[in-house]
Amino acid sequence: FMGFNCGNCKFGFRGPNCTERQLLVRKNIFDLSVSEKDKFLAYLTLAKHTTSPDYVIPVGTYGQMNNGTTPMFSDINIYDLFVWMHYYVSRDTLLGGSEVWRDIDFAHEAPGFLPWHRLFLLLWEQE
Repeated sequence: FMGFNCGNCKFGFRGPNCTERQLLVRKNIFDLSVSEKDKFLAYLTLAKHTTSPDYVIPVGTYGQMNNGTTPMFSDINIYDLFVWMHYYVSRDTLLGGSEVWRDIDFAHEAPGFLPWHRLFLLLWEQE
C-alpha cells in the first residue's frame, strides 16, 4: 500500500490487497488512434473540472498566515494541482526570511530530473 492514507496500491500493483502485479505500458502520443486521443483529452478535461478530494494548496505565505494561526488554503482541481506541483518544484527555493536561492531548478537541472518526472507521471496516472 502507499499514499498519504495508505489507500492506494504501490505503483505496479492492483487488486483489493494490492498483490496483483500490473505492467504499466504507455503508448507514444503520436501513435494513438483518434478514439484514444479523444479519450486522453476527455480525461484531461475531466481533471480540469474535478476538485481534488485529497489536496488543497496554500494561497499565502507562512508569514501571511500569521505563523499558521490564519490558514490560507484553497481547493484546486486535479489538473491545476499537477500544474502547481510542477511549478513548485521548479521555482526559486525560499530559504527563510527574504533569502532566495535561484541557482538551481531541482526538477529540471539536477540528477533528479528523470526519477522526479517518472514519479510525477505515475501520480498523474493514479489520479
